[in-house]
Amino acid sequence: MTGSSGRTAPPTTPTTSTTSTTSTTSTTSTNPATPSPGARPGGPAPGDVLLRAEHLVKEFAVAGSGGLFSRGETFRAVDDVSLEIGHRETLALVGESGSGKSTTARLVARLVDPTSGRVELDGRDVTTTTGRDLHAFRGDVQMVFQDPYSSLNPRHTVERIVTAPLVYQGRKPPGGARAFTQQLMERVGLDPQQWQRHPAQFSGGQAQRIGIARALAVSPRLVVCDEAVSALDVSVQAQVINLLRRLQREEGFSYLFIAHDLAVVRQIADRVAVMSGGRIVEQGARDAVFEHPQHEYTKALLAAVPRIRPEWEAARRANRQRHHDRSVTP
Repeated sequence: MTGSSGRTAPPTTPTTSTTSTTSTTSTTSTNPATPSPGARPGGPAPGDVLLRAEHLVKEFAVAGSGGLFSRGETFRAVDDVSLEIGHRETLALVGESGSGKSTTARLVARLVDPTSGRVELDGRDVTTTTGRDLHAFRGDVQMVFQDPYSSLNPRHTVERIVTAPLVYQGRKPPGGARAFTQQLMERVGLDPQQWQRHPAQFSGGQAQRIGIARALAVSPRLVVCDEAVSALDVSVQAQVINLLRRLQREEGFSYLFIAHDLAVVRQIADRVAVMSGGRIVEQGARDAVFEHPQHEYTKALLAAVPRIRPEWEAARRANRQRHHDRSVTP
């Protein structure tokens, strides 16, 4: 179906936009994040849309069964997807592997061209933008990828990696490359004295922070995070999520957050769009989707999220308190 912006009902009966009309209630044990400053429960207001994608379709050629030169068929990875992202808002796009969410992210970021459909930034059509306009768009929309090691050039120093977007834009780093790099490293929680090191000299979480610093270099308006924390340890995931939320508060940009881990999504998203088979099957405010899922696929995703039994959580808190009491006892 065509994805559409979900609108929530009054707080007592939250709803989401979906192909299903049957409502059930689901609860999870994760703690939701505080909504972003610009977030609205049902989606951005008409005049507050930063990015709009309409009826996006992406087809890839598939080799024919008759051999190399035979007429091939096409595979539709993204099928009539529409979504909106407001200023200072985080929209999470979730689904299992192969659902089309990462291809949608690349379409939005103009890393691949759609077969059909339209992408707008602040009401301006950027679907076929080229030349200087595309350069400007690259400054407005940046990406943070899943694997930091494969997305960072192993031969380049942190300084060269972080300043690369500015070089692409034909701009000079304010205050010089070294000072600019060190300032960004501090902002993402890295030791600024390591500006001459290479990616392989950092842990996975640290390398991902370099990728985040690179995205920040051109002061983007939208950051597309494509499974940006899925390759990290759980403890490191939490640190990076907190970093992303802090940077959004400070800079005021928006996120398109691609993920399959719903526990992570609930920590950062304002709204959630659920993809299956290349289509958005449900979208709406985060709490409405999590607590009152409408589509069967959404219900199945939520049912697969591990839950902590209340008695286990109480025991964990009590144990933590005992350790705290021992540490402060004279």
